[in-house]
Amino acid sequence: MKKRIIAVLVPIVLIFIVIAAALGSQILKRYSYSKNKADLREYFQLAQDDEVAMVVQDTLVEEKALLRDNVIYFALSTVEKYFTERFYVNSEEQVLLFTTDTDIIQINIAYDSDVMYVSGSGQELGYKAAFYEGDTLYIAADYVKQYANFEYQVYDAPLHMQVYTEWGSYTEAVLSKKTALRYQGGIKSDILVQLAAGDAVTVLEQMENWSKVKTADAFIGYVENKFLKDKKEVERICNTGFQEIVYNNVKKEGMINLTFHQVFDEVGGDVLASALARTKTINVVSPTWFRLTNSNGDFASIANASYVARAHDLGVDVWALVTDVDSVDQFGVEIDFVELLSSSANRKYLIEGLMAQVDRYGLDGINIDFEKVRSDSGTHFVQFLRELSIETRKRGVVLSVDNYVPSEYTAHYNRKEQGIIADYIIIMGYDEHYVGGGAAGSNASIQFVENGIANTKQVVPAEKIINAIPFYTRIWESGPDGLKASTLTMNAQSDWVARTGVTPTWVEESCQNYVEYQVNDTLYQCWLEDLESIRVKLQVMKNQGIKGVASWKLGLETSAVWDVIADYMTQ
Repeated sequence: MKKRIIAVLVPIVLIFIVIAAALGSQILKRYSYSKNKADLREYFQLAQDDEVAMVVQDTLVEEKALLRDNVIYFALSTVEKYFTERFYVNSEEQVLLFTTDTDIIQINIAYDSDVMYVSGSGQELGYKAAFYEGDTLYIAADYVKQYANFEYQVYDAPLHMQVYTEWGSYTEAVLSKKTALRYQGGIKSDILVQLAAGDAVTVLEQMENWSKVKTADAFIGYVENKFLKDKKEVERICNTGFQEIVYNNVKKEGMINLTFHQVFDEVGGDVLASALARTKTINVVSPTWFRLTNSNGDFASIANASYVARAHDLGVDVWALVTDVDSVDQFGVEIDFVELLSSSANRKYLIEGLMAQVDRYGLDGINIDFEKVRSDSGTHFVQFLRELSIETRKRGVVLSVDNYVPSEYTAHYNRKEQGIIADYIIIMGYDEHYVGGGAAGSNASIQFVENGIANTKQVVPAEKIINAIPFYTRIWESGPDGLKASTLTMNAQSDWVARTGVTPTWVEESCQNYVEYQVNDTLYQCWLEDLESIRVKLQVMKNQGIKGVASWKLGLETSAVWDVIADYMTQ
């Protein structure tokens, strides 16, 4: 009997042992720490041996650097995204330019790119500053560091780098014992690297049981909270020694009251004096003297010495305007801004021509009114302004640039960069609705004006902004033949309104007097620009704290508007 019982119990015990062993194995498997090591090249997403993963601040980013001949290189797109957008590249000419307030600094990409030319004078760098690989331009990190404030440290096994562009406080903790840095929070996650007791880590995010941390050599992963001790706030100090380039802009004291003086032939001082006779507080006049005539940098000039002399006698500065409006070459073809401004030679030729006019006539400034710059010409236009600003700054004359009210369609004008290099940015605060725009409406509603100033102020200092107001509006005709518009000057409005027999109605939404009437099948509409509408615009400008007012154009106004503008100037 005893033997039978033993014979029965032994298998049962063995079964229990097997079950217990299996359960124990499952429990051990479930609660034991994984010893699997992550593929670090996969973690950093490195596809080739010379790629360098980038940790920018506390984030592993998708962009990669390159290590060539022991030099770190960034793609141009990486430079523009993280460091600076102020390099200018011309792939046709194979040049990389950086323009300061006094010099054009050039790298010849295709040859001797280890030489930096500062206004034509060569300086050895000791490394290749830039090269193309396919269509991608790579720029040496140490070269970029001359023009942008950042620091970096490179680590191997595998190649990766830590980049800092901002400095400040961060949370640091010390490991209480040896542990693994894991790819994700959890004991089953793969191991990135082993950490020793006493290692310091940056705490990026703390959860219930795990914390996301960054190691001293820029691995980002997770450790258990129970292994973190001695948490404290630490200050990361900037030791780059970088000195920001300061652009010493030419400034005019006090508020600016500029009027554009459109002329089509050469006129002298007597014409100017007559035009200014009924104005008040004008201290800058911008005559339309220079018009581009081809895509090589030539322009027509109707400048006049007696005009400048008379303006100065009246205490008025002259910022002569150069425009592309109605500019065509000898064959009737519009100016090609890519051809004109992408060429270093053409830019130089145009700038030299303009400076010759400044020197000859004793001008106080140049006003750039290029209204047909397409998106493919934007970078070239900005580089032209950079180079022009060097020459105007040398002479102590003002560089002002006319700009549309900001929109997605005009973003390529790069108002942010203009706000750095130019002395004044003039907003053309009109043509909200225009012929060909497809809809009748105000020429300059108060919302349009206010938004134009506020959006410009986001990237341009208020003390550099001048808002231009219109001395004209439009009469809209909606009839059987579609939508038409004609210009109505401020000084002709009263007579026009009287002829309509309609009493204008104030529209709060646009802050303008509005006229509407019907003749047969045609609807006539007009949003007036009068003393009331101008007064409201000037109050908005005052509230925005900008530098002053401009007006398009001299001669279209009523004399009474100058009293309104004078009040704005003296507030």
